[in-house]
Amino acid sequence: MPVTVDRAGLWDAEALSDVAATTFPLACPPGLPPEQIERFIEEALSEDRFGDYLSDPDRTVLKAVAGEEIVGYTMLIAGDPADPEVARAVVHRPAIEINKMYVLPGHHGSGVSTALMRAAVDTARRGEYTVVWLGVDQQNERAQRFYGKHGFDKVGVKTFTVGAQVCEDYVMQKVLCGDWRP
Repeated sequence: MPVTVDRAGLWDAEALSDVAATTFPLACPPGLPPEQIERFIEEALSEDRFGDYLSDPDRTVLKAVAGEEIVGYTMLIAGDPADPEVARAVVHRPAIEINKMYVLPGHHGSGVSTALMRAAVDTARRGEYTVVWLGVDQQNERAQRFYGKHGFDKVGVKTFTVGAQVCEDYVMQKVLCGDWRP
């Protein structure tokens, strides 16, 4: 089934929240307590939060649609990394973060992730960003291979908190051009 990637709108908040609630637990480190995952989903991935994300001028949410259904999404956040560890690792400027990239399980391996990644990188290029960066769980080798296949390199580490548990992420980046400012 063909996939279309397009910018999401406020009308997509509920569907994006549903996709997030299904997919976020799949990317969490093994052993993360389910109640902490649920709390994170309620706080960061609710329909209301997606409404906030979709209204934020520094965020771009792209949706992947197959048939009439949103089957995946990615969220980009413009601006320099706020985390000092990430800012030291991602030295190129201007920078944009791929903050979320998730695809429903029934669509893994069907090209949806690749379509979302291409659209995210194209969005960064059109915005004249020099680097795209992301955080990925250190235990999620499948995601790391995917990002590596798309030109991302490990450049550092950062922490990511889910509920009360601190998780360790790799920071990966893809440099889009050679003209950059430290």
